Amino acid sequence: MEGIGAKRWNFGTSNELLVRSSSLGIRDYLTTLNSCLNGDDSRPVVPLGHGDPSPFPSFCTDQAAVEAICDAVRSTKFNNYSSASGVPVARKAVAEYLSRDLSYEISANDVHLTAGCFQAIEILITALATPGANILLPRPTYPMYDSRASLSHLEVRYFDLLPEIGWDVDLDAVEALADDKTVALVLINPCNPCGNVFSRQHLQKIAETAYKLGILVVADEVYDHFTFGDDKPFVSMAEFAEIVPVIVLGAISKRWFVPGWRLGWMVTLDPHSILKDYGFVQSLTNVLNVSTDPATFIQGAIPDIIGNTKEEFFSSKLEMVRKCAEICYEEITKIPCITCPCKPEGSMFTMVKLNLSLLEDISDDLDFCTKLAKEESVIILPGRAVGLMNWLRLTFAVELELLVDGLSRLKNFAQRHSKKQP
Repeated sequence: MEGIGAKRWNFGTSNELLVRSSSLGIRDYLTTLNSCLNGDDSRPVVPLGHGDPSPFPSFCTDQAAVEAICDAVRSTKFNNYSSASGVPVARKAVAEYLSRDLSYEISANDVHLTAGCFQAIEILITALATPGANILLPRPTYPMYDSRASLSHLEVRYFDLLPEIGWDVDLDAVEALADDKTVALVLINPCNPCGNVFSRQHLQKIAETAYKLGILVVADEVYDHFTFGDDKPFVSMAEFAEIVPVIVLGAISKRWFVPGWRLGWMVTLDPHSILKDYGFVQSLTNVLNVSTDPATFIQGAIPDIIGNTKEEFFSSKLEMVRKCAEICYEEITKIPCITCPCKPEGSMFTMVKLNLSLLEDISDDLDFCTKLAKEESVIILPGRAVGLMNWLRLTFAVELELLVDGLSRLKNFAQRHSKKQP
């Protein structure tokens, strides 16, 4: 028998496609930034790089949601496998929940439960990825769409969100980018990473443009109800399903502050049966049939999570996020090398632009963020992670005192690296 070291094995490192897809994700950047932290810095790390406030005491989920989970487990009614689209009572509860804000009722048959919105993206991209197809993504974007499209050999084409007009969609660019192989347009509303909320009028124009191009709209609404602008209430793209087929993605992760519970959904809104007649509903079903399910006891708890959580919980948490957004915007305006083009209106994020001409020893957005992590123990996501070089994405949904501390450290860092006046 030949030695183990001399034996040839048939497996090895990841292929280039997988490496590239992984490198597009936020986690890869956060890993890099965390590796730059100075272990001798006794100050707490300020995590302004990703949107998960759930570890902070101020953002604990509602006790009614916790009790719903416990009751579902104790009942022993949800120890079995579920169907590919989910437990019927859970699908019905989600349909009723989403219908509250619509002018019509969603059918439970159109709701497909997933292991978080993350898996909903995976399933949807897999179903869309036919040979030669392309998909239109916003820039800046949520990079999971890019990663999954890359893995599925689905070509990505980017349309810009325009900061000078509140991050609205460049609809002329959408029309110029689309061709007869374009299958869908992705819209994230409220927007991660920009923090804007699209108006009803703009959403209708997007729907009309998609109809003109013969493509469906993927409406990522995981931050639905996370709106705090004075004149921009959340309007679901579902309101425009009469114009164009819409697939709404969502989850309980953000509004209930439980991303680790991994319960999301896809909803096919197709009143004219276009998705069905063209075979796309069957394609989704085929992918669901070979996908894992969200934990059945989480599904079983959904009716009580939705039904027993009081409005006071949502309003109090939203008020905290609004205060954090206000402070973030106000403090950012005091830093000369950083510009925030729009006051945050929703989600947990804002995009700000770096003026590198005002800085010394900073070459780009990644260099800024790595040095900030090392010198100040503050984690901010470089804009390149979401598609915009020399911008930054900040989350403001952290404990208020920690946010104020982090922004103060950011200001000190910027002052220290500012070019000295002659």
